[in-house]
Amino acid sequence: MTDHESMTTGDHSAPDDAQPQRPRRSWRAVLIIVLLLLAVAFGARWLTKRSADPSRGRPPAAVGIAKAAKGDMAVNVSALGTVQPIVTATVRPQLSGTLFKLFFRDGQRVRQGEMLAQIDPRPYQLALAQARANLARDTAQLTAAEVDLNRYATLLKQDSIAAQQVDTQRATVRQLTGTVAADRAAIGTAQLNLGYTAIKSPITGRAGIRQVDIGNYLTPSDTNGIVVVTQEDPIDVTFSLPQGQLSSIGDVAGSGAGLPVQALDQNDNHVMANGRFLTFDNQVDSTTGTVKAKARFDNGGHALFPGQFVNVSMLVKTLHDVVTVPVAAVRHGAPGDFVFVLQGDHTVKLVKVKTGPSDTQRIAILSGVQPGQTVVVEGADGLEDGATVRLPGEKGGPGAGGHGGGRHHKGQQG
Repeated sequence: MTDHESMTTGDHSAPDDAQPQRPRRSWRAVLIIVLLLLAVAFGARWLTKRSADPSRGRPPAAVGIAKAAKGDMAVNVSALGTVQPIVTATVRPQLSGTLFKLFFRDGQRVRQGEMLAQIDPRPYQLALAQARANLARDTAQLTAAEVDLNRYATLLKQDSIAAQQVDTQRATVRQLTGTVAADRAAIGTAQLNLGYTAIKSPITGRAGIRQVDIGNYLTPSDTNGIVVVTQEDPIDVTFSLPQGQLSSIGDVAGSGAGLPVQALDQNDNHVMANGRFLTFDNQVDSTTGTVKAKARFDNGGHALFPGQFVNVSMLVKTLHDVVTVPVAAVRHGAPGDFVFVLQGDHTVKLVKVKTGPSDTQRIAILSGVQPGQTVVVEGADGLEDGATVRLPGEKGGPGAGGHGGGRHHKGQQG
C-alpha cells in the first residue's frame, strides 16, 4: 500500500516539474524570431543604401579624355548637290540625207570642231557644181552685154543710134550683174550645204551613246539627234541653301572674295574636286524656303560626272581663337548641350555649353568650357554629375577595390 502510494505520488509529481519549462521555451523562440527580423531589416537597409550610392556599388567607369584647345574653326555650309555640265549639246544634222559614216565611239571624249559623222555628200556636190556652172554662164552673158554697152555708147556719141537703145543695153548689163551675184550666193549656199554633210562636235566634251546607225535617213527635226555631247571641264554643281543663309553668304560673295567650295563623295570622306561659288538663283522657292546656288569646278581629272550626287561643303568664314573640343565630347539631353569636365579628384562635372560650328572632328564651344580643361570623349554613357571615373592606363582608379573607396578618395581630395 505504501509502495503503491509512493508510486502514485511519483506519477503525479512528474507533471508538476514540467509545467515551469514551457514558458521559458516560448520566450526563447520569440526572441530568436525578433532577432532574425531585426537582422533582415538591417540587411535590407544596408543593401538599399549601397545600391543608392553608385560609388559604393560599382567600380569607376573607364573613360577617354581630351583637352579643350584654342584654335581656328571654319564655318562651313553643307548641302546635297548635283553635278551639272555647263553645256549639253544634242548633235543634229542641219540638212537631210543618208548617214554615210561615223567617226566616234560611244563615250569618247571629243574636241570642238572634230568630225563625228557624215551624211552622203554626193547630192550636195552636184548642187555645188550646178551653181558654179550657172555662174560661168551668167558671167559670160554679162561680159557680152558689157561689150555691147561700150559699143553702143560710142555709136551714141557719133549720133549713129538712138539713146533708148543705149539705155536698154545698160539695164541689161545691170540685170546680168545681179544674176551673177545671185549665182555667187548660190555657190556659197551649195558650199555651205556640202560642209554640213560633215557633222562636227559643237563643244569639247564627252560623247554619249549614239542614237543612229549608218544608213539611217536623217533630218534636222530628229528629236534624239545623232549623239549628246556634254562639257566636263569646267563643270558646275547645283545645290540648295536655306534662305536664312543668303545674307551672310551674299555679303562675302559680293565682296569678290570667291567662296571656296569642296565636292565630297557620299560618305564625306574624300574630296573629289575644289571649286568656287558662282551665283545664287534670282528667287527663293516659296514651297521649301530654299534658294538654288551654283559652284564651278575645274574637272581636269574627270572626278565629277554629269548627273552625279555629291556633298557640297562651302567655307563661309573662319572663327579665330575659339575653344574647341572633339565632337564626341558634346552630349545632348534634358539640360541641353553639355560636356563632362574632369575634376582633380577623378570625378566629373556636368557643364552646360553653347556650341558653335563644327567639322568632322572638332566642335567650337562658345561658352562653358575654358582652354586646357579636360573633357570626357569616351565612356560617357551612364555617367552623371559627380560620378567617379577611371582614366586610361589606370588599373583600379579611385574607389576600385573597396566599397567606400570612391567617397573616401573624394574626401581626401577635399
